[in-house]
Amino acid sequence: MDKFKRNERIASILYILTTNPSKVFTYNHFTDMFNAAKSTISEDIIVAKDLVEKLKIGYIKTISGAAGGVIYLPNISKEEEEEFLSSICEKISENDRMMPGGFIFMMDLLYSPEIAKKIGKIFASKFISQEIEYVVTIETKGIPIALMTAQILNVPLVIVRKDAKITEGATVSINYISASTKKIETMSLSKRAMKEGARVLIIDDFMKGGGTAKGMVDMMKEFKAEVKGVGVFISTRTPENKLIDDFISLLVLEELDENEGKLIIKPNLEKIY
Repeated sequence: MDKFKRNERIASILYILTTNPSKVFTYNHFTDMFNAAKSTISEDIIVAKDLVEKLKIGYIKTISGAAGGVIYLPNISKEEEEEFLSSICEKISENDRMMPGGFIFMMDLLYSPEIAKKIGKIFASKFISQEIEYVVTIETKGIPIALMTAQILNVPLVIVRKDAKITEGATVSINYISASTKKIETMSLSKRAMKEGARVLIIDDFMKGGGTAKGMVDMMKEFKAEVKGVGVFISTRTPENKLIDDFISLLVLEELDENEGKLIIKPNLEKIY
């Protein structure tokens, strides 16, 4: 097997770790890959660790023990986060995004891989210490940002359906009240979707009254799951009292006036830091 130069090993280690966040790689994985001694790989990882921290893109941690190894945990600086969220607010505030009925067109943003990945990185960095086992969302607009969050946390994505699918087998269904429409609606989840007693993170794209989020929290009770956090891309300023209290919202919709074409949305820094 060919020998690799030190800069080649470090560059490869960085690429492997940063493209597989939250995944543990054993030292043997790298010693076999580069045909190098464990002490050599340890020195390479120290250099990679320092570089990642200097760039403020996350942390590389070593895990001791038989099942140990090395893992990359992504992070995003406060400055980068503020700059990104401010740019998203500018895009959303464009006049042609307002739709009849008080809705905002966001599909192009939520379904942009670059934007969805950055949103997922923000959410993941805030809940990465909670040992999340599943990311949960409801169909459909929140799926991209929930998927990216799950990918960065290296856990499965669970999608709660608004209608039961016959292809998913036996399901659990609950009724919940939509805080915005005041109507009783139904959500369903396959019994095979997740194990009982898991630690979950709920991600949604929009919250007005909190009815959908509370419905997902109640659904998790049916699986005896522990909700470790709720992350919302945009929440409205009013009503101030949501049906759930403990959540993180990246953006806040301050005002939406369809008649006057007025839309004010800002980074929700008070709920982020």
